[in-house]
Amino acid sequence: MYNRWLFVSLFIVLIQLQKALSFSAMTPCSRNYTFVPGFFIQDNSSTADANESNNELFDAQVPPRFGLIDSSDNRWAALQDQIRKLNRDSPSNERHKLVIFARHGQGFHNVAETKYGTQAWDDYWSKLDGDGEIVWGPDAELTPTGEDQARAVNVAWKDELEFDIPLPKKRYSSPMTRALSTYNLTFEGIQLPDHTKPLVLENAREVYGVHTCDMRRSRTYIRTTFPRFDIEKGFTEEDELWTPDVRESDAHVAGRAKSVLDVIFENQDDDSIVSVTAHSGIINGFLTSVGRPSFSLQTGGVLPMVVKAVETYSN
Repeated sequence: MYNRWLFVSLFIVLIQLQKALSFSAMTPCSRNYTFVPGFFIQDNSSTADANESNNELFDAQVPPRFGLIDSSDNRWAALQDQIRKLNRDSPSNERHKLVIFARHGQGFHNVAETKYGTQAWDDYWSKLDGDGEIVWGPDAELTPTGEDQARAVNVAWKDELEFDIPLPKKRYSSPMTRALSTYNLTFEGIQLPDHTKPLVLENAREVYGVHTCDMRRSRTYIRTTFPRFDIEKGFTEEDELWTPDVRESDAHVAGRAKSVLDVIFENQDDDSIVSVTAHSGIINGFLTSVGRPSFSLQTGGVLPMVVKAVETYSN
């Protein structure tokens, strides 16, 4: 009787082990993303709120604590504990990460749009490289004000390091000059984890087409001008996406943003905090892909968000 019970118990254990091994061998065939609210003051805010409100969230380029609601001295440790608990208590096909989105500082194209107005900018001026006074294309650069905005984010990071804000182990950037320059100024003088380099992703770039400011430069230019960055495999030498007559659709932007989230979540390491330095259009693409309303992020602004990925698997 005892031997029979032992045999049955071992059989059950073997079946469970086989299931676990089979599950671990499967690769996700798709991921769906949602955001988890309740951590940051920006979580329940939208562009509509920005048009109607006048408070620290929308007046400040970077709100205190990057918007973290918890103001206690151990706030960042508490947030990490909450994310770990979410991951620990969730099914094995769900994972959570804190993604810190940063918009580039003011670029010369932003100045030109303000100068001429959005309608005239979209209809005419955005299709040119400049107006004889300002040069914004191709691939607009930061203005001195934009550089100062990036330095202000650097100060915010250093302020929060006093309260043990976790530095992102994985960092991603758009290939546009204004984003790469913003990243460099943002993390200047900050010792990042493991001496890892940020990764340039084509799909993290701004909405492309028509506007010359959104035509990227060559891979060689990026590699030589920004040697601190790694560049993803398959990144083409020249910009093969930008065209002078077709502007990318919002739906396509959201699809690109989802592909960036796939890159972020395909890494199984314990990198629960990542950063993405990019642009307003693609950041709103990220918001669409996680089911959030659009958000009017200032140049040089920062938008943190806890994102949940739910994976479905195939053998």
